[in-house]
Amino acid sequence: MKTKFYLALSVMLSFTLMSFNCSGDDDSPNPNDNSEQIVQIENTAESGTWRIANFNDSGQDETSDFTGYDFTFNSDGSLIATNGTTTLTGTWSVTDDSSSDDSSSDDDIDFNIFFPVPETNDFEDLNDDWDIVSTSSTQIALIDISGGNGGTDILTFEKN
Repeated sequence: MKTKFYLALSVMLSFTLMSFNCSGDDDSPNPNDNSEQIVQIENTAESGTWRIANFNDSGQDETSDFTGYDFTFNSDGSLIATNGTTTLTGTWSVTDDSSSDDSSSDDDIDFNIFFPVPETNDFEDLNDDWDIVSTSSTQIALIDISGGNGGTDILTFEKN
């Protein structure tokens, strides 16, 4: 009788321990998988030409530095800025950067912009891994909190 009791007790203990090792989230897809949202943002950016409606660099409005420029986000990752006489070519991407140090969010999606220009060029100010505030079919709103000086930069593209 004691043997059956100990056997039953050990079986119940085993099932109890196994139930603690399993969790309900094991069956669900990765909760931090942002691939669908990234594709939506990429499709929005690639859907036409854009202009900078607002660029605020640490409290200073520098929108006028980009007046007259149209921005084209191409599917090959190239970014073209042109005002009819001057054309600059850079790169852009949207990345799932969960390990980024610029946000405490676990699902940090970055809108990356890079123009290979000298630091004295206005377009150098756009080079960053921007956090996305919001996107719509007509607007892409971005923000960056600088690690160096703690300033906040705001960049808003509006569709032409």
